Amino acid sequence: MNRHWAAIGERGTLSGMLFMVWLRRFGDWPFQLLLWPVILWYYLSHRTARRASQDYLTRLDPALERQPLRLRARSFRHFLSFGRSLMDKVAAWNGEYPPSRLSGDGVQHFAQAVDGGQGGLILVAHHGNLDIVNALSERHPSLDLTVIMHTRNARKFNELLERATGRRRPEILEVSEISPSSAQRLDARIRAGGFVVIAADRIPLRQGRTRALEFLGAPAPFPEGPFLLASLLRCRLYRLACVRDGDGFVVDFDLIDDTSRLGRRGRSAWIAEAMQRHCADLAWRVQRHPLQWFNFFPFWIADETTDHDPSR
Repeated sequence: MNRHWAAIGERGTLSGMLFMVWLRRFGDWPFQLLLWPVILWYYLSHRTARRASQDYLTRLDPALERQPLRLRARSFRHFLSFGRSLMDKVAAWNGEYPPSRLSGDGVQHFAQAVDGGQGGLILVAHHGNLDIVNALSERHPSLDLTVIMHTRNARKFNELLERATGRRRPEILEVSEISPSSAQRLDARIRAGGFVVIAADRIPLRQGRTRALEFLGAPAPFPEGPFLLASLLRCRLYRLACVRDGDGFVVDFDLIDDTSRLGRRGRSAWIAEAMQRHCADLAWRVQRHPLQWFNFFPFWIADETTDHDPSR
C-alpha cells in the first residue's frame, strides 16, 4: 500500500536551498548549471516521485510506455520544471517579477475582485506557480488572504521564503485545524472582502471524504472538503491558475460559481457537479502544460494495486 502523499518527506536541507537562492543572484546560468545535478540526484534517489511522474506522463501520452528512454528523458524534464518553479517562487516573493511579465485576463479580474471587495473562496491546484500571483498582494495593500494548506512537507520551503526575501507569507491555516471556530473566522474574513485559498486536487490526511472522478482516463480520488467548505460558507467561488509561458506567466482568475443562495437540499448535487467541473478543468490545463503539474506521488486509484515496472 502506498503512503499518503503527506507522509512523503522533504528531501534536501534548508542550507542547500538557501545556497541555490544565493547562487541565483549571479544570473540564470550558474543556477541552471547547479540545478541539473541537484535535480538528477533527486530524480535518481526518489523512486516514488520518479514512478509517479512517469505514470502521469504515460497517461497523457500512452506511446511513451513503449519508449522507455524517451519516457525517462521527459520525466527528468518534469523534475527540472519543478526545480525551476521553486526558484520562481522565491523570485516572486523577492519582487523580481514586474507586472509586465504577467499576462492574461486573470490579472485584471483579480484586481477587480480585490478592489471591489468581492471576497470569496479560491480553488487552486498544484499546477503552475501560484506564488507568482501571491506576489501581486504588494499591489493591493488591502488584500486579506488566508491560505489553507498542509504545511508538513512545505515547512522548510516556507522558512526559506521568509529568510531569503525578508517578507512574511500570507496567513496559513493548517488544513487539519479547520474547526467550527476557524470556519467562523474564515466566514468573517470573506464577508469583509477577504479571500481564502484552498487546493482542490489532494486528498485529505485524516479520513476526509473523497470522490472518485474520471481524470485523464482513469478514476482518481479528489477531496470533497473544498467544495463542502464553499457550500457552508455560502460565498463566491473563484478559480485561480498561473503557468509559466516562456519568460513570462499567464494568470487565470475567474468567478466560477456563487453559493450564497445554495440551499441544504441542493448541496449534495451541487458538490458533485462542481467537483466534476473542477476535475475537467484541471485535466484541460495539465494537457496544455503537462510539465507544470507537480504531484509527485501515486495519484490514481489504480496506483494502489498496480505492479509498476521496477526499472522505473
